Amino acid sequence: MFYIFCPYCKEHREEEEFHARGQAHLMRPSDPDNTSDEEWGDYLFFRNNPRGIHHEMWVHSVGCRKFFNITRNTVTYEILETYPMGEQPTITAATPDVRHEQGVQVADGGWQTVGARPESKALNEEASS
Repeated sequence: MFYIFCPYCKEHREEEEFHARGQAHLMRPSDPDNTSDEEWGDYLFFRNNPRGIHHEMWVHSVGCRKFFNITRNTVTYEILETYPMGEQPTITAATPDVRHEQGVQVADGGWQTVGARPESKALNEEASS
C-alpha cells in the first residue's frame, strides 16, 4: 500500500481512498460544431500511455471528493507530485530529476507495493540504480 497526498485536504491518505480518472490536461475541441468525427473520437477515446513521467487526474472519492492531478512515473509507480485542478505541473518529462518532498512515494527497495517489476533484466537493473 502507498499513500497519496491530497492537495485539498493537505494530508497523506491511503490509496484506497482515491480513484484514477484518466489522463490530465486534455483540451476539449474549441469549436465543437465544426469538429470532425475523427477529432471527436481522438478526444473521447484515445489517451497517451507513456513509459515514464505521466500526468493523471484522480479523485479523493472517500475524502473531500475533489478532483486533482498527479505526476507519476509509470515505470516505478513513483508519485512525484500532486497539484489542484487548474494548476500546471512543475515536473514534466523534460524535468524528471526534480523531486518534491510532498509527493514522493517510493516503497522499500525503490518499488511500489502495487504493480510489478519491469519485465526485462536490463530495466530491473536500470530502475535499481
